[in-house]
Amino acid sequence: MRGGPSCQRMLTLTDRSGLAPGALAALAKDVAPLGTLADVVAFCAARTPRAAIADVVIQDEYTHDVVVTLGDGRALVFDAT
Repeated sequence: MRGGPSCQRMLTLTDRSGLAPGALAALAKDVAPLGTLADVVAFCAARTPRAAIADVVIQDEYTHDVVVTLGDGRALVFDAT
């Protein structure tokens, strides 16, 4: 895990698009190691088709939602604190 021992990682994948169980399991496996925003950027660059950070929604001074498009019509939203 990047970010050192003080970095907390809590990632919950919620399917709101009705993915098939196998596709959901594969996506869950892909995102499980993501613990930092740098990990999300690397995840985007490594995917085929390439994923992209489409938007960053500022919730308050500490919390941001990072919207990632997967290039196949789906998107992920990461809550970054």
